[in-house]
Amino acid sequence: MIKFYFLILVFAASLTACKTPSKAYDKGDYKEAIELAVKRLQKDPSDGETKAVVQSAYKQAVAKHEDNIRMLSKNTADTRYEQIYYEYRQLQNLYTLIHQYPSLSNVVKATDYSDYMTTYRDKAAEVYDEKGEAVMEGKNKRAYQEAYHYFQKALQFKPNDVTLKKKAQETHNLATTKVVVLPMTDQYAGGYRYNTDYRFRNFENDLIRNLRYAANNNFVKFYSEWDARSQNIEPDEFLELRMGRMIIGHPYDQYSTRSVSREVVVKETVYKPDSVIKQYGKVTAQITTTRRTMVSEGDLYVTSRDQQGRILWSDIFRGEHRWQAEFATYTGDERALSESDKALLNRNDYHNVPHQDEVMETVLRQIENDMQYRIRNYYSRYH
Repeated sequence: MIKFYFLILVFAASLTACKTPSKAYDKGDYKEAIELAVKRLQKDPSDGETKAVVQSAYKQAVAKHEDNIRMLSKNTADTRYEQIYYEYRQLQNLYTLIHQYPSLSNVVKATDYSDYMTTYRDKAAEVYDEKGEAVMEGKNKRAYQEAYHYFQKALQFKPNDVTLKKKAQETHNLATTKVVVLPMTDQYAGGYRYNTDYRFRNFENDLIRNLRYAANNNFVKFYSEWDARSQNIEPDEFLELRMGRMIIGHPYDQYSTRSVSREVVVKETVYKPDSVIKQYGKVTAQITTTRRTMVSEGDLYVTSRDQQGRILWSDIFRGEHRWQAEFATYTGDERALSESDKALLNRNDYHNVPHQDEVMETVLRQIENDMQYRIRNYYSRYH
């Protein structure tokens, strides 16, 4: 197997070594022909054959791109300026490559296309700028999202344009749905706030932070009530969190019994050291197994409302904490017990009933994980 991989590496190296400017030229890959020629001339600047290949390859490349530009100039598509710009950029790349080496630039009289690039870069940016301005007339979040994407496309051509940056920022702000997550209240206690319980405060903070950084949506932002107020945010929607049940369970036991038996030596008679008679008999025991279980549950109701208080979406999220331990007692003859029976008898973890803090944190964590997924899924419509 090692020899096989070695042969592959040798074959790949031989293919690389076989690449020459002439072969690339014959295949019509003029850019690669020029790049290979440059490398070769770095080693041997007097290689006349390679210089000739560079001259021909550059001439053919220019002819090819200029043909493309003429065809694109006749096109009426909105993307024609962008495509022409990319054609000139490829020509300019060849110019830059050749002019890195003075000895080569004396052989190939490459043309500087930077002015053409600037002209068509500006035209391409102008097309996307105009498209952005046009769709903004819709004056809704979908329209602003589309406008933002157009302005971003324009910025790809003119990344330092202050006006375009401002337009992109403003449309992004208009396109973004701002959601305020309200403090949690109790479904069954007349609106009591959980502000005094650190577990619920941590839950709210973690939820907002995770939604904020893991929403995977560029046009939805989540804020706490305090953040929105301090930043003068005008919300588009509100998320109400209402705690329903939070039931901390009590351990309850289930019992089962079973009988076990084994054949064991009940008597040995020694006649002499090498002569022992064993008498076997059946011994029995009854094992009582206790399965101790504690189940705790919590519900959280979530409602999304618009600025007028109308319900947009609602859901319920549930979390559960389940703890279980088994132990056993027996009556009868211990010799009837197997090793697994004895291990069950020696277990004492049934004393380790989970603390209320651990239970509540587990329930809330399950609720939060489920909420993050479904809330992100709901708000994915804003894209």
